[in-house]
Amino acid sequence: MKVLLVEDEHKVANALRQGLEREGFSVDLVYDADSGLASALNDSYDLIILDRMLPGSLDGLEICTQLRQNHNHTPILLLTAKDKIKDRVDGLNAGADDYLVKPFAFEELLARLRALLRRPHDTVNNVLEYGDLSLDVSNYVVSRAGKKINLTKREFALLEYLMRNQGRIVSKETIIGHVWDFDADVLPNTVEVYVGYLRNKIDKPFKGPEIINTFRGFGYQLGGKN
Repeated sequence: MKVLLVEDEHKVANALRQGLEREGFSVDLVYDADSGLASALNDSYDLIILDRMLPGSLDGLEICTQLRQNHNHTPILLLTAKDKIKDRVDGLNAGADDYLVKPFAFEELLARLRALLRRPHDTVNNVLEYGDLSLDVSNYVVSRAGKKINLTKREFALLEYLMRNQGRIVSKETIIGHVWDFDADVLPNTVEVYVGYLRNKIDKPFKGPEIINTFRGFGYQLGGKN
C-alpha cells in the first residue's frame, strides 16, 4: 500500500517512514505543506498521514479542505499535538478521516491505518479473500485451501495490493508506485520477477484455475479471467 507522509519534524518523520516500510508499506515523505498538497494532487495514494502544523503557505486543515474540494477521497489520518475536542472536530470537519494526538504509539497508528484501509472495501475484519485464498493483513498470514503460505514482505505487499484490486487490471507502473518506494530503483522486469515468485507459491502448488492472470501489454489481474 502506498502512503504519503507529510511531517515537518524530521526525526519523527524518518522513524515513521522506517516503521511503515518494515510493515510492508511504500512511503513517500515530504516535509512541508506545499509539497504535501502537490504530491497528494498529482499522485495516487492509498493513505495520507498529515501533520496539522506544517511550514509553508497552508496548514494540515487547509490541505484536507483543498483535497476534498478537488474530489480527492484518499483516507487521511491527521496528526497533531492539539488534543481539545474542538481541535478534533475541526480536523474531522475539514475532511480528515481520523485524528491521532501526539505523542502516540506506533502500534496505534498502524491499527488506525489498517482500519482506514478497510473502509472503502466494506470489509468487517482484517482478512482479504479470493476463492480459497486468504490474506490476514494484521497477522501477515496467507493461506490457500487451508494451507499456510510463507511470503517475503515484498511478496506479501504485492499480493495485498492485487487482492485489494481484485478483478481490475493493474499496470506494472501502477504496481511499482504502490508496492515500492518512489525513489527505489525498480524496473518493470522486477514486477514480472515478483509476480513469478507469487505464482510459484499461490498458484502452481494448487489445483484449479490460476489466480494471477497476465494481460500482455496491460498488466496483471487477480481473478476475473477464467
